[in-house]
Amino acid sequence: MTQFATRFSIFISNIILAWFLGVAIAHLGLGSVAWIFGGMGAGVIGAKAYQAVAKKVLKPNKISRKIGQAMVGLSIGFAIADSDLLAASSRLPLFIFLSLFMLVCGSGIGYFYARISQINLLNAMLATVPGGVATMSSFAADYGRNVSQVAMVQTLRIASVILIIPLIAGTFGTAVNTTASFSLADYKIDSNPVYSCLLLLAIIGAWLGVKTAYKLRIPAASFFGTLIVGIVFKTAIAYLPFDLDFNPPEIISLIGQILLGITVGEAWSNCANIQRKNLFYATLSVALTIVSGFVAATIATLITSWDWLTCMLVTAPGGSTEMILVALALGHNPEIVTVAHSVRLMALNLSLPLWIFLFRYWEKRTISH
Repeated sequence: MTQFATRFSIFISNIILAWFLGVAIAHLGLGSVAWIFGGMGAGVIGAKAYQAVAKKVLKPNKISRKIGQAMVGLSIGFAIADSDLLAASSRLPLFIFLSLFMLVCGSGIGYFYARISQINLLNAMLATVPGGVATMSSFAADYGRNVSQVAMVQTLRIASVILIIPLIAGTFGTAVNTTASFSLADYKIDSNPVYSCLLLLAIIGAWLGVKTAYKLRIPAASFFGTLIVGIVFKTAIAYLPFDLDFNPPEIISLIGQILLGITVGEAWSNCANIQRKNLFYATLSVALTIVSGFVAATIATLITSWDWLTCMLVTAPGGSTEMILVALALGHNPEIVTVAHSVRLMALNLSLPLWIFLFRYWEKRTISH
């Protein structure tokens, strides 16, 4: 069997398994976030099965993640188009401050991680600063550092936050959007010709949005490119001279969540292949990063009127796509969370050259001493 055929069969098997796991989890009352958990479970099981048969580690499918981000981004864009994004944007100075606070905390944790694990400082910093897995891993590759270690810590952090936030929401009495029972009818695609044409236009617009976002070098281009398209498309429809209501079918968000979950699960399964001592150090650094998110959330509650859960979603050191998705599933100020994570991604990417310079400077000083 060719590599493509093997990868494709694993992909289809994971989708099917994630579907059944998602249905089971949805019946447990987790509703809208069940599919990403189902995908994570399928990703772990699929990767472990592949490792047992092929005797080698399965690398996460980057294309699947990009497609998942695009599908989720489009759905979220339509969902938050009617929200007051302008009001959320008025908190821009606060979002910048919180972003810098998280970056400084990540740097401090990286220094601590480097000392206890005896790895080079730049590698530790790239692993602990709350950025995306792909972004930080690519920088690690550019500077000849341990890419797998950076990816492991970043993935472990994202997966942990995805699991923890819904638990916190339950503790605070915030209900996840649920339905009484799972029904395939909720995910059917309307066969109306007008609806089909609008869906086709939305898909074409999403593709163009992603292409444009990549050319403009926007962070998480697959996600934010379609997010913006969804907002613009929904807003434009509202200005038409006739009454027309359009939202993408739920199946798009469902498949997108499953794909995101599978890639996180595949990457997470690789953590078990790390030596126990290294895994302990990585877990400790992740725990400290999450604690720094709690501290940032507490600061935000003191200077805003937002409740603590909203502030936690704003400062949570998870993947931007996943945190916005969780906020939407919880029905908890998704517009605020969207703007906050957009600002953090931009701040991180714009300041990365400076941070890399400082990290390398500190690394050289540490070696010289």
